[in-house]
Formats: sequence, structure tokens, C-alpha cells
Amino acid sequence: MTTLDRSYQIIKKPVVTEKASDDTLRRNAYAFRVPVDANKIEIKAAVEQLFDVKVKRVNTLSVSGKWRIQGRSIGKTKNWKKAMVVLAEGDSIDVL
Repeated sequence: MTTLDRSYQIIKKPVVTEKASDDTLRRNAYAFRVPVDANKIEIKAAVEQLFDVKVKRVNTLSVSGKWRIQGRSIGKTKNWKKAMVVLAEGDSIDVL
């Protein structure tokens, strides 16, 4: 597996919420959904390679799955990891 393939596996999709959009405007930070086993160094390298930007800082957090009830069945969504990537001054990513 090449590094480009791994980069596409690490950055699954952007998290587009009102709070994430506010962070983009305030501090040039973008949120991405990443695999649970990804670390900050891999995330930084993947974002720099895929979007051709300079990453200043990466913060990660684990999001617990939620309980869902539909009819008579009950289940839990999967746990996932979110990465907040702060870019250097002047860089930006078009996520939409």
C-alpha cells in the first residue's frame, strides 16, 4: 500500500456542522472523520499530502457511539474518531 492510498484511508470525510464551520472561520481549523487507530502524525501527513497545505496543529478526540432505538430493536452506533486540523496562516481547504 502506498502512502497516497493510506492518506485516502485516513481522511474519511469532513465533519460539516455548524460548530465545525465556526472553527473554520475563527481559527482556520477543519474537522475530519478518521479511523480509530490513526495517530496525529499520520493525520498531519495525510492532510498535507492530499490538500497541499501546511498543518500547524492536530487535535484528536474519540466520539462514543450513541444508543438508537427503532421499533422493537435497539442498537449502538460505532465509536469513531474526530481530528481537528489547524492550518497555517493563509492556507485553506474547500470542503464543500
